[in-house]
Amino acid sequence: MSTATKYVPTTKEQAFLDTVTDVRHEREIINGLAPFLKETVAEDLQDFYSSDELVQLSVLKKTDRDVESRMPVKVTRHFAELARYSLPIQKLVKASPDETLDLAGSEDPGNQMDYSPVEGLLHKYEMGLMYVVSTCSAHCRFCYREELIARKEVERADGTVAKKGLAKIPEIVAYIHEFNNAVKDNGGRHPVCGREKLREVLLSGGDPMVLNNAKLAAWFSALAEAGVESIRVGTKEMAFYPQRFDDTFFAMLDGFHEAYPEVGMHFMVHFEHPDEFLAKTSESEYIKDDNGFFTWVPETGRAMRSLLDRGWITVENQTPIIKDINNDVEAIRIMQREMKRIGADNHYFFCGRDIIAYKAFNIPMEESWRILNESQKGLSGVENHARLSITHYKGKTEIVAVTNEPIPGLKGSENGVVIFKLLRNAATAPDRGKVCIVGRNPDAAWFDDYEDRVLFDEAGLYDYARVTKDDE
Repeated sequence: MSTATKYVPTTKEQAFLDTVTDVRHEREIINGLAPFLKETVAEDLQDFYSSDELVQLSVLKKTDRDVESRMPVKVTRHFAELARYSLPIQKLVKASPDETLDLAGSEDPGNQMDYSPVEGLLHKYEMGLMYVVSTCSAHCRFCYREELIARKEVERADGTVAKKGLAKIPEIVAYIHEFNNAVKDNGGRHPVCGREKLREVLLSGGDPMVLNNAKLAAWFSALAEAGVESIRVGTKEMAFYPQRFDDTFFAMLDGFHEAYPEVGMHFMVHFEHPDEFLAKTSESEYIKDDNGFFTWVPETGRAMRSLLDRGWITVENQTPIIKDINNDVEAIRIMQREMKRIGADNHYFFCGRDIIAYKAFNIPMEESWRILNESQKGLSGVENHARLSITHYKGKTEIVAVTNEPIPGLKGSENGVVIFKLLRNAATAPDRGKVCIVGRNPDAAWFDDYEDRVLFDEAGLYDYARVTKDDE
């Protein structure tokens, strides 16, 4: 593609940017294990790790099992305080020696870099995903972007090895214009990949909400000026530091909507457990009001309602099901009910991805299906919209059903089957909706664990080859 020059905002864009106010946020972040090991962390947080836990972690320092080399340790005071009364969310951010017992996994889950036409942009589906920052306010130990957060080198499809870079406005805008012009000139489909126009973009990372208002505003307006119709923001800041959603941020959003009312705005929040947003007593019991409604953590409830009060913004939660964090039927049920009650939607629940060290975090795929299925018993029709997805290299794949009975006449189904369906597929999505049926394996944590029991595979999940330049 053509080389991008310095980006110059339009007059309309600059008028909006001139209204944006920035403030400094004091997240009180604890970075690394050193503050705990040296006892320099605030006195009331010195018991966040036990003495035994710190000894075990310190012994691994500077070895091939150093947990901080795999994934940096980071937590906000807000989240650490919530964790006092919650073992699941302690597990979410506390490093453990178990993380490096088995470092099997992919350095680039889903071979995402096969679909990176511009540094920092993935354009695999009809939408684009951008890495706009390489950190978050705190770090989930199971993070699906551990290679980006830890700044690891990744092998690209062309054989080059480098760290993943971040998106930059000039290059992204130039790519969108070039791609969409090619689509227009070719009658509505791109002449090479066959996709329609790039109309939706997801700001991801890392967490875009660690950026200040001015940088977010610059991205929003540049994308709008480039003709993007819908902008998504993927964030866990609502759990880690909901105070980020302050009056200046909402003023910026309102200003953007006034300037670009036709552009859709969607926030994809990430809550893994109700303990991240529901208030608890010191005895770890949820607090309810006089009518029996759950009480939200004040800062989180205020931030969520401020987003949802703006009818032009949609909010959806998506959650991986992770060992010892939320592989709990009741927790998943409460989360779905509360999201819908407050006005947000339940998007996807995910089986764990094949990141490095995934065996320390993932539970069997069939168990994830059972948990979600059981959790949705007793939910209303509007509460149980979420589906269970796992990201195959070909695209997002739904686990549609797990049977206990054999399928008559189908050899290999004696112990039941798992039915997969492709929900997302690259380029023109030729295989979307196609299914794959495998014989059950209750221990399977990834697709590889079913390789010896494939019964029917019109989706081609087990006949996959990486794309080449000509396929993009």
